[in-house]
Amino acid sequence: MPEPGAKTVIEATDEQIVEQTERNEGMQAPAHRDVRTGRSPGRVAWDRLKVDKVAIVCTVIIVFFILVAIFAPFLYSLQGVDPVTGAEPDPYTVHTELVDFNGLPTVGASSAHWLGVEPRLGRDLFSRWAVGARPSLIIGFVAAAVSTLLGVTLGLLAGYVGGWTDRVITWVTDFFLSLPILLLVIAIVPIMQKSIAGGADLTAEQTSSIRFYVLIAILIVFGWMGLARLVRGEVKSLREREFVQAARAIGVPTRQILFKEVLPNLVGPIIVSASIAVPAYITYEATLSYLGVGLVEPTASWGRTIADAQNLFATYPLWLWPSVIGLSLLVLALSLLGDSIRDAFDPSSRR
Repeated sequence: MPEPGAKTVIEATDEQIVEQTERNEGMQAPAHRDVRTGRSPGRVAWDRLKVDKVAIVCTVIIVFFILVAIFAPFLYSLQGVDPVTGAEPDPYTVHTELVDFNGLPTVGASSAHWLGVEPRLGRDLFSRWAVGARPSLIIGFVAAAVSTLLGVTLGLLAGYVGGWTDRVITWVTDFFLSLPILLLVIAIVPIMQKSIAGGADLTAEQTSSIRFYVLIAILIVFGWMGLARLVRGEVKSLREREFVQAARAIGVPTRQILFKEVLPNLVGPIIVSASIAVPAYITYEATLSYLGVGLVEPTASWGRTIADAQNLFATYPLWLWPSVIGLSLLVLALSLLGDSIRDAFDPSSRR
């Protein structure tokens, strides 16, 4: 028979073997794990936007109005032929036979005129509503794109170069920010119109075309300052970072440093600023048209329609409400989308 001490030694040895076996299994290659790789701020923002219900709904609304503006001729051609005039609806043809001696429409919403006809002139309201989205969208997006480009360029120069360049750009920015923009625009639009016309008599179409481009130019001139100040401050911070100092030390050209090292770190603030600028410019265009210094007849514009329809709101509300609802929805969707983009680029946001 084995001795009691030998049995204890055998049990201890067995426990050591088990422990060594478990230790060897732990040293084996671990199973495949789902390791999340590093993501850029743009990728993180995009992933957050894709699950943001507010951003998705706003994007659908914006795309809807863009499609309405692009395919406006096709949309209003879907209306039927007017049984009184025998003509297909369009936004510019006047049909006084569709209004009475008081200027009120004698026909309402129908298959030939989905939103009825315009008081006094008898023009189709749906076609003017669809075409009226074009000036607002074009002015808003073009002015926002060009003013963003101008603000980024001046902000980069002021923040990176510094010295007298920074002082001059900062002084010009502060000067423009101190101006009463609305009053200046009201005064500048007719002056520029007369200067371009050269004293010649202009038709209504020529006047509206000139004002269209003048509005874009004015919004660009007075719209770059906020982004320029933002970019300048960010660049002043980035130019002291190690990666920028290292690029300068090895002789990388200034242009390459700005566009390869500095600018990619400013994508978030730039996109947020541009997305917020678009609804602001659309509102400016509608406001100026409402005040009489924007687009004029016969160009279809939501702001112009609101100005013309306010006097007959109680009598014929169908003239006013489509433009009010369209403008309000578009501006609200653009504003909320801008807020969603800002939150998506903000790491501290829980939205």
